[in-house]
Amino acid sequence: MKLLYTIIVLFFIGVSAFSQNTITGIFPNLANQQIKLVGFNGFDAYAIDSTRTNEKGQFQLSFGTEDFGMAYLLSDDNKSFVVILAVNENLQLAGGNFALPETIVIENGVQNQSFGQYASAHPRREQTLSAWDYLTKIYGKDSLFAVHNEPRQAIEKEKQRVKSEDSLFLANLPNDFYVSYYLPLRKLVSSVSTIAQYRTEEIPVAVQAFRTLDYSDERLYKSGLLKETIESHFWLIENSGRTLDSVYLEMNNSIDILIEKLSANEQKLNEIAEYLFKLLERRSLFGASEYLALKLLNDQACTINNDFAAQLESYRAMKKGNTAPNIEFAGDLFAPAYNSGNIPEKLSDLHSKYTVVIFGASWCPLCPQELFQIAGLYQKWKEQEVEVVFVSLDEEKDVFRNFAKSFPFISICDYQKWESPAVVAYHVFATPSLYLLDNNREIVLRPNSVNHLDTWIDWYLVQGQK
Repeated sequence: MKLLYTIIVLFFIGVSAFSQNTITGIFPNLANQQIKLVGFNGFDAYAIDSTRTNEKGQFQLSFGTEDFGMAYLLSDDNKSFVVILAVNENLQLAGGNFALPETIVIENGVQNQSFGQYASAHPRREQTLSAWDYLTKIYGKDSLFAVHNEPRQAIEKEKQRVKSEDSLFLANLPNDFYVSYYLPLRKLVSSVSTIAQYRTEEIPVAVQAFRTLDYSDERLYKSGLLKETIESHFWLIENSGRTLDSVYLEMNNSIDILIEKLSANEQKLNEIAEYLFKLLERRSLFGASEYLALKLLNDQACTINNDFAAQLESYRAMKKGNTAPNIEFAGDLFAPAYNSGNIPEKLSDLHSKYTVVIFGASWCPLCPQELFQIAGLYQKWKEQEVEVVFVSLDEEKDVFRNFAKSFPFISICDYQKWESPAVVAYHVFATPSLYLLDNNREIVLRPNSVNHLDTWIDWYLVQGQK
C-alpha cells in the first residue's frame, strides 16, 4: 500500500509539474529587481507568480492552466508589459524594460508574437482610417473638392483596403488560439470613442457586436477587459446621438440580452449585474438602472444574493413617483429652525414644498462632507421652501450630538443603526442615501450626490422663478 501511495503521489506531482508553463526573460536594465506575473479573473487581478531577476536581468516565472488568458509582467518601478498565457506556450522575452514595448523581442511564443504584431499595426491603421475619413468629408462637402469624383473613389478604395487588411489578419488566426478571441474584443472596445465621434454610421453594428458577446464566457473573464467591455457597451448607447427615451429603450434591450445569457451562472450574474447597476447609477441613467433592478427582482430565472437583492429592493420600493413612508422623529432631535413649542414630531408635520431626507452617520466616510455641504446650502434651499431632515445611523449619544449640533436643519437619531424603523422603511443599504420629496411625500428625485440635488434645485426652483 505504501508503494502504491507513493506512486500515486509522484504521479500527481508529475502531472502538476507538467501542467506548468513558463515565462523566461532577459532584461539587463531590470537586474536584481522583483518581477511579478499578474492575471485577471473578472473584475479582479491576482498574483500568479513572482521572482527576482539575477545580476544579468534573467528571470523565470510559472503559470498553470487555470491562468490561461491575458496577464501582465510588473517590475519594481511599476512598469508593466502585457502577455498572453497560452496553452503549451513557453514564452521567451528579451529587451530593455517593460515601459518600452518596442524594445522587447518575443523570441518564443506564437500567440504573443501575433498579439505584438497586431498591437503595433492596428493603431497605425486606425490613425490612417481617421485621416481618410477626414478627407472623405472634405471631398464630400467642400465645393472646391466635391466635384472631383476620382480622388473620392480612390480614398474609399484605400479605406476598404486598410479595413480588409486588418480583418484578414484576425481571420487568419487559428480558432483555438486565445488571441483570436481577445484581439477582436480589444478592437471593439478600443474603437468605441472613434465610432461615436467620427464613424457614427458604425454605431448600430458595434452595439450589436456587444450584444452578441457571451458575458458568461470564461475567456472574457480572463481578458482583463470585462469592466471596459460593459462600460463601452453602455457608453456607446448613451453617446449614440439618440433622445434619452430612445437611449433607455436601447439600454433595456441590451440588459435583457445580457441577463438572458447570464441567467444560468448565478455568480457571474450577480457580479456583472451589480457592477452594471452601480455604473448606471453613477452616470445618472436612472431609467436604465431602475429597469435592471426590476428585471432582476421580477425574473424568476434570476437568482441574486441577499445583499444585492436588498439594494435592488430599495430601488423598487423607493423609486421616483412612489410615496415615501412617514418618519416618526423618535430619539434625540435637533431642530434649530423651530421654536420649542413648534417642533415637528414626524415627517408629515413639515409644511415645506419639498423635503430632503438624508440617511448618514459620523462614521460614514462621505457623510460629513455631504452634510456640511448641505449646511452651507441650507439657507438658499430654505428660500425655495426646501427643508432638510438628517436621519443618523450613529449608535452613541455623545457622538451623534457632537456631530449634529452645528447643523441648521432637523437631525434625528434613535441609536438603532440599521435596525431603525426609518432605515428599514426606506430600504437604506448604504450611506449617504438621499431622497427629495414633495409636500405629499412623493419621491421626486433620488440624488446621487449633494451637487446633483443642488443642480436640480437651481434648475427647477431657482431658475423656474425667473
